[in-house]
Amino acid sequence: MAPPHNDKDAAEVNEESAPKHPISNILFIIGVDSVGTVPASLVTYASLQALQPDLIINAGTSGGFKEKGACIGDVYLASDVAFHDRRIPIPVFDLYGVGSRQAFSTPSLAKELNLKVGKLSTGDSLDMIPQDEAAMLANEATVKDMEGAAIAYVADLLKVPVIFLKAVTDIVDGDKPTAEEFLQNLAAVTLALDQAATQVVNFINGKSLSEL
Repeated sequence: MAPPHNDKDAAEVNEESAPKHPISNILFIIGVDSVGTVPASLVTYASLQALQPDLIINAGTSGGFKEKGACIGDVYLASDVAFHDRRIPIPVFDLYGVGSRQAFSTPSLAKELNLKVGKLSTGDSLDMIPQDEAAMLANEATVKDMEGAAIAYVADLLKVPVIFLKAVTDIVDGDKPTAEEFLQNLAAVTLALDQAATQVVNFINGKSLSEL
């Protein structure tokens, strides 16, 4: 096992070390058929090694918590990411399992595009068992997905800033079955995500990381 992560590294990427030159190379990571943390981490690592991007954007769908104000079709920027299904009940390694990290801070982007901001929790299952629910509450999650925290782990490892754009397809703490609600809303929410992603890229064009 590796020692737990220190969030100070991510904060340093956000501020002091943010390059001032215009962003010229963006890596978009969008999970389609290969869902989950393992494919996400492999694709991220291989892509970063091959392409050497200035910035990663992980765009995808997510569940949302109505208690936190999430609605179907909302598009969020994640402020923080963490895992909710890596349970290691050993002192020190429990924090490693959660793997809490900060996303790259983009206050100007969020304000200009009027995007909601919230914390993202990641796990490898679409459904939610009681232990996962408790962990998501501990993570103060507004949205949940199946790849974000894994991408953040690799991005932090290779010191590349990453932002997360998540569109809500289903309500985690709602009344409808998750799979049914997900499939019912997928087409419309994917269109909203596509529009938001286009706006994000247009906003970033010509700017440096420090201007986001």
